[in-house]
Amino acid sequence: MYRNDTFETNSLHPRRAPVYTCLPTLPSLREIFSACADFQTRTLRLGLESNHIVTVCWLDGLVSSRMLTEDVIRPLTSLVRIPEPENERQTLLRILAGAVYNCSAQYRETMDEVVNDLTHGCCVLLFDSAAQAVSFEARSETQRAVSEPTLEKSIKGAKDAFVETLRVNTALVRRRLCTPKLKLVESTLGSTTVTKVAMFYLDGAAAPETVAALAARLDGLDADALLATGLLEEGLTDAPGSPFPQLLHTERPDRFAQYLTEGRVGLLVDGLPIGLLGPVTFADFMRCSGDSASSAIIASSLNLLRWLALLLSLLFPALYVAIALYHQEMIPTRLLLSVIEAKQRVPFSTALEVIGMLLSFELLQEAGLHLPNPIGDTVSIIGALIVGQSAVEARIVSPIAIIVVAFAGIAGYTLPSQDLGAAVRLLRLGLVLAAVAAGLFGVGAALCLVLLHLAEMDSLGRNYTAPLSDGEALPLTRLFLKGPQREAGFRIGRRSP
Repeated sequence: MYRNDTFETNSLHPRRAPVYTCLPTLPSLREIFSACADFQTRTLRLGLESNHIVTVCWLDGLVSSRMLTEDVIRPLTSLVRIPEPENERQTLLRILAGAVYNCSAQYRETMDEVVNDLTHGCCVLLFDSAAQAVSFEARSETQRAVSEPTLEKSIKGAKDAFVETLRVNTALVRRRLCTPKLKLVESTLGSTTVTKVAMFYLDGAAAPETVAALAARLDGLDADALLATGLLEEGLTDAPGSPFPQLLHTERPDRFAQYLTEGRVGLLVDGLPIGLLGPVTFADFMRCSGDSASSAIIASSLNLLRWLALLLSLLFPALYVAIALYHQEMIPTRLLLSVIEAKQRVPFSTALEVIGMLLSFELLQEAGLHLPNPIGDTVSIIGALIVGQSAVEARIVSPIAIIVVAFAGIAGYTLPSQDLGAAVRLLRLGLVLAAVAAGLFGVGAALCLVLLHLAEMDSLGRNYTAPLSDGEALPLTRLFLKGPQREAGFRIGRRSP
């Protein structure tokens, strides 16, 4: 459990009430794991010549057979390591003192602890004549190797990414932040899955109230299973009904460590190759991980380009619909004549064209995401080139509508965050509907509602629209530009020259 006063823990404790209250005996354990083909046991005679019998239990696949054989079974059957004991208490103390070659030996008194250890890749030693057990660390080494990031491309940065194993991910973060001020607090979530969750923060960098708030919200989560990040986001965010992301997702350990140095709190979930960070602001989702590796001028220019792309992706279709339906006088004469000529033989209105093209764009994107790579690429080419060109030649849609929707889609792909991109695509369609209803006035009213929603949002006590609303000087400069960062960031234990 988390301790909100000191934020420290020494071991992992399940956050759920005990499920199995019986004593840790072999018959009870066999009953619990009945109809489980991977539940394995082996009965051993200590030292091969004694009268004391013990049983080793494990789940096949979760335990390394090499570690089980060399580090547990072999020492137990060695007369040199386990001489003839007087009683089982003496044998138990000898095992806990180091008779077994294992880095972790935990004494267990309850069946709930034994079951939890077995399902997390440990082997358990049961004494037949007494309800006592010892748990040994013997997790299987079979796991996905650390590979390059697939979603967040790295040009000048590190080439490793998170994997599905929690302890590998924590090691990747530790290699970046080699300081004891990096605190790691573990707990479990999900009464069925019993999933490990690790909370990272830098002592002295993260605000204590932020750590306490996040720990309290984690303790308040109650669910049967934790197999995706959706449960965490709903339980940890202040506005779970908002389309805007409120926790930053990253698959790169270097970016995860960078945000920790800035005072953020990170979460890693066992089984998920992704890290969550908070508190965050809207501007954080416009930052690219490669900005820190670029010069101030280049990073500032690319940041301005991304903000411009955000506005174009969000407003371009709505502005086109509003001007074409209600404000034709704003279009230059030659451009207006071209639009009229392209629309002469099209049977649908401008609003139906744009809405239909936006929905078609989303269908193509979803088809490309959920199909295998070769088939997905083929579907994208067929949909974008053949179907689009055929629709123009058949006078079903006008070329200007395809250009507007395609330009807005390309601009949306420049956004660093896919979660923010999904919110922009949803709002883009809403702004088009507002433009159909009231022209530019409807677009302006919808934008005011969006800005009002952003202004009232908070992320773990921090205003979502910072730095525009944090009260500090030069908010626009800090939002759009990046200056020389020789002294930027939090310094942990800085050494004097």
